[in-house]
Amino acid sequence: MRRVLMLGCLMVFGVASISIVSARQNEMVVEVEQVYDNLFILRGGGGHSAAFVTSDGVVLVDTKIAGWGQPLIDAVGELTSNPITTIINTHAHFDHVSGNVEFPATVEFVAHENAKTLMEEWNPVTGFPGDFPDVFADNNGHGLPTRTYGDRLTLGSGSEQIDLYYFGRGHTGGDTWVVFPALRTVHAGDMFPGKQVPIMDQSNGGSGVEYARTLRLAHATLTDVDTVITGHSTLMTRADIAEMADFVDAFVSGVRAGKMQGRSAGDIASTWLLPARFRTAYSVPAADRLEAYVQVIFDELDAQ
Repeated sequence: MRRVLMLGCLMVFGVASISIVSARQNEMVVEVEQVYDNLFILRGGGGHSAAFVTSDGVVLVDTKIAGWGQPLIDAVGELTSNPITTIINTHAHFDHVSGNVEFPATVEFVAHENAKTLMEEWNPVTGFPGDFPDVFADNNGHGLPTRTYGDRLTLGSGSEQIDLYYFGRGHTGGDTWVVFPALRTVHAGDMFPGKQVPIMDQSNGGSGVEYARTLRLAHATLTDVDTVITGHSTLMTRADIAEMADFVDAFVSGVRAGKMQGRSAGDIASTWLLPARFRTAYSVPAADRLEAYVQVIFDELDAQ
């Protein structure tokens, strides 16, 4: 393995952050960002993973796309000699769970009960074309969650406590918020992928109409959180969760108004403009991708 240390120290929300890049010969690259002494973000190969180093072992959040399990193991091995004992999956999408199958059977896999069902079903992702192999079927179910929960679950205690929350539908029907209370930090998964129109995955229980409400419940509940690890973007703050809820609300309201005017999903997707307050920071996907989420909202409104 080649290891490159990017010298220097960045300040992110007052926390020292060091970037390390680890690369295998096959060019898979895991970029490791130190958020706190024992919490790291692992970027590359799909959604952001996080490594929480405890006295007994490492808790890993999400495992990226297929083939990235071993690069994650290698990257964590550069940080600590402690073994990876627990993997928490924030939701069921291929770019957050496919690496599970590369970890040993001694690892405990934890997810929301709905996420486990969705991993077993391996449904396509609404608005996201592609053929992504069912890694769990190909590995006789290895890597599927071995421990699930309904609304809340606590792992560990004291400074090493981790709280898992389910606040409702949004990105999927089984999104976990992973809170590290001692560090006042949450990994939000793809409920907060970044400042953009999020995937509203109807095929996997997601909701456009309920999305903002779920974000607001998370914001109202997680009052002791300062730092947010996003699914695919930079570190954010708790205030950004509330702003994201406002943004999703604005999108859904625009779709609702367009539908009441008799406009088609395609027409709305091709003409919807970011409200002025969001134009600097937020992004919108191409019209064909956006149309899929407009249609999700149409379908939900028709069912009301």
